[in-house]
Amino acid sequence: MSEPLHILVIDDDASMRHMLRTMLERAGYRVYEAEDGRAGLQRLKDESTDLVLCDVRMPVLGGLDFLQAQAEIPHDATIIMMTAYGSLELAMECLKLGAYDYISKPFKPDEVVLTLKKAQERLGLKRENRRLHEALEARDKSSELVFRSEIMAQVMRLTSQVAPASSPVLISGETGTGKELVARELHRKSSRADGPFLSLNCGAIPAGLIESELFGHVRGAFTGAARDHQGMFPAAHGGTLFLDEIAELPMELQPKLLRVLQEKEIRRVGETRSRAVDVRILAATAVDLKQAVEQGRFREDLYYRLNVIDIHLPPLRERREDITPLVSHFLAHYARKEKRPAPEMDPEALERLENYDWPGNVRELGNFIERTLIFCRSPRIGLRDLPWEVRRRNRDQLEDLSLKKAIARMEREFIQRALARTDGNRTHAAELLEISLRALLYKIKEYDQQG
Repeated sequence: MSEPLHILVIDDDASMRHMLRTMLERAGYRVYEAEDGRAGLQRLKDESTDLVLCDVRMPVLGGLDFLQAQAEIPHDATIIMMTAYGSLELAMECLKLGAYDYISKPFKPDEVVLTLKKAQERLGLKRENRRLHEALEARDKSSELVFRSEIMAQVMRLTSQVAPASSPVLISGETGTGKELVARELHRKSSRADGPFLSLNCGAIPAGLIESELFGHVRGAFTGAARDHQGMFPAAHGGTLFLDEIAELPMELQPKLLRVLQEKEIRRVGETRSRAVDVRILAATAVDLKQAVEQGRFREDLYYRLNVIDIHLPPLRERREDITPLVSHFLAHYARKEKRPAPEMDPEALERLENYDWPGNVRELGNFIERTLIFCRSPRIGLRDLPWEVRRRNRDQLEDLSLKKAIARMEREFIQRALARTDGNRTHAAELLEISLRALLYKIKEYDQQG
């Protein structure tokens, strides 16, 4: 059963607020009140609000001023104005300032409810459009699962096999291997694809706030809880919740997550009753969870409950045949963002990329391509455009400790950055570098001869 919609009634007439509250609560809405526009703005900031009924003529802050001020507040509410001084000009002014509709006083209860129902349909369409937009974005992100290797083909076959199930999946692999992309692919190929996909990095939320972030809280549950908070689990109802870096989940919260997996219900912070949730859990870890269990840092029962199905993503150094298609993908992707043609990669430069170990995996490769496109404005990326550590043929060979060569490398990098920042204008680049144009031209010629 869905929660009732929240309506904020703003009117300086206490009897009108009482009448509307009684009527709307009887119609199944949850009602908040404010006696003027200023109090209404504060309510809009503090409360999760779906619809607003606001009077036009009020002291302190009138309805038109409220409409102007609410545009500066992040909210999703649909606003309907009310007035006893109705005129076409006033109605048009309200609509221009962001109101959805306009009701003239006195009005019949059926008229208010009908207007609210229309506004509710509009609200539903807005939220559905947003959900579809987010789904399209997620589908675009899944396109980054680019590969040619047989080992990744096996991973994707396994993903397709387990996607229709509702069981938890544990996705393991080094940082940057694409664990969230696999999670999105699991969601996209499941029967929950039309539902929400939400992601939470367990290591990015302070320990004191993560319970509220996961399960939600009621107003006043703790200091600073100024309004109800839905939480990730209720928001993901009917869909998928991806818990990244699950090993970072505090020990005191692990039994609560285990309960959700077993009982399919949650309890918000500060609330006494439990509520059912229908959410598929996908978890990811860059560390050995089995080892974390042995060290007492992770509950064994939760580990086995999460590890019903295990999908392991190999590091990029174990699937080097994927580097070339990934390079092509990232070149095209970031060139589109920069609104420029995708440059080509010299074979020698591409060979160096294939021989590099990429400790940051696919994420590092993507970042490298993005950075290269910023600094390299030519239609072809050559060996000299690569960072020093990638230009080395073997990452394990002894590093050249020549100070002269190190200074030359740094000088070359600075010249490339200055030229990129000035879109190739050598005069301006020389000014940035605080050297003469003649010196800059000499150095560019020297480096071009060196390759």
